[in-house]
Amino acid sequence: MVRIAVDAMGGDHSPAVVVEGIRLLPSGEDIAILLVGDPDAIAACDVAGLPVEVIPARDVVEMHESPSAALKKKPNSSIAVCMNLVKEGRADAAVSMGNTGAVMAFALFLLERVPGVSRPAIATVIPSPSKPTLLLDVGANVDCKPIHLAQFAVMGAIYMEEVLGRPNPTVGLLSIGSEASKGNETTIAARALLEGAPVNFAGHAEGNDIFAGAFDVVVCDGFVGNIVPSSARAWRTFSSGRHSPT
Repeated sequence: MVRIAVDAMGGDHSPAVVVEGIRLLPSGEDIAILLVGDPDAIAACDVAGLPVEVIPARDVVEMHESPSAALKKKPNSSIAVCMNLVKEGRADAAVSMGNTGAVMAFALFLLERVPGVSRPAIATVIPSPSKPTLLLDVGANVDCKPIHLAQFAVMGAIYMEEVLGRPNPTVGLLSIGSEASKGNETTIAARALLEGAPVNFAGHAEGNDIFAGAFDVVVCDGFVGNIVPSSARAWRTFSSGRHSPT
């Protein structure tokens, strides 16, 4: 059985929207949910009959709060309790829709890094007509060194292979052209590292490759990576006619 610590208080309209998400879990899934948050607020959402164990956490990290301040002032917040459950071995993973910076800060402080990893990255799965693409980093590190991009590639390849079942996944480095000479200094230096890294490096990826499924994994810094899915969502809204006229 997989045990997942879920932050009931993170994100908009919580805990109601979090509880509603748990209701959508297919029956028969071998998953145990440790629902972390204000017990009174959770009880008001009627969790009777759901496969959850409520773990009390009265403090909440608000979306506007500084991650460093939250780390110091809210060690018993729902995010912190989720991470501690993983640290103690009571949960296999933690999920939060709350303050992203605080999630990263508590994870780094309580769970630490995997040996050999300088920085964590945030990844997202981008759909395409052929196969999904894993894009990282999408916001954890706006400035990256070449070694960070190489490490993201290794982490992304492991995720695709172990979680999504894609053997020997191809890795692309996001750039402004497919030629090896294209890109800024960081990209060119990162390419040199990737060519000797233990991944199936397939060269530079262009923006259109992300949505075409041309690579299994695409690596970039968090500044560019955050813009990509945001732009995709905006285009989807615009093309569907749901945008507000200006």
